[in-house]
Amino acid sequence: MPGGRPSIVEPEPVVLADTELLARLFRTLGDATRLRIIELLLEEGELHQMEIVRRLGATQARVSEHMACLVWCGFVEVRTQGRRALYRVTSKRVQTLVAKAKQFLLQNDAQIATCRRIDEPRNGGAKTLGARSTRSRVINGR
Repeated sequence: MPGGRPSIVEPEPVVLADTELLARLFRTLGDATRLRIIELLLEEGELHQMEIVRRLGATQARVSEHMACLVWCGFVEVRTQGRRALYRVTSKRVQTLVAKAKQFLLQNDAQIATCRRIDEPRNGGAKTLGARSTRSRVINGR
């Protein structure tokens, strides 16, 4: 889309090692706004996007970008009701994943809060793990 906003997905299949794919899953939840959206949907069951915007105190554009990521990555689904788009978490597995992470924090919150490496910017994009990483997969768009 020339002159427009870049797409949130790669136009061509991407080969990723399983470890990189798993890291991307955690980075999806690693954004506080996306995680808060998931928590809101887990608490409420289903919400209209503008209600999510109101509760987060974020801009509609910012929430829309995060919703697109969450929907594309399979954490959230959308259904239409007339002209309204309603969002909900896709499955209990998402709830279980968040709950397990919170359980992990019960004994590790101070360490995670003080780790300086977590928020360091990544230089040059994805890191390669070398030949000893797990098998690679070709990831295709839906």
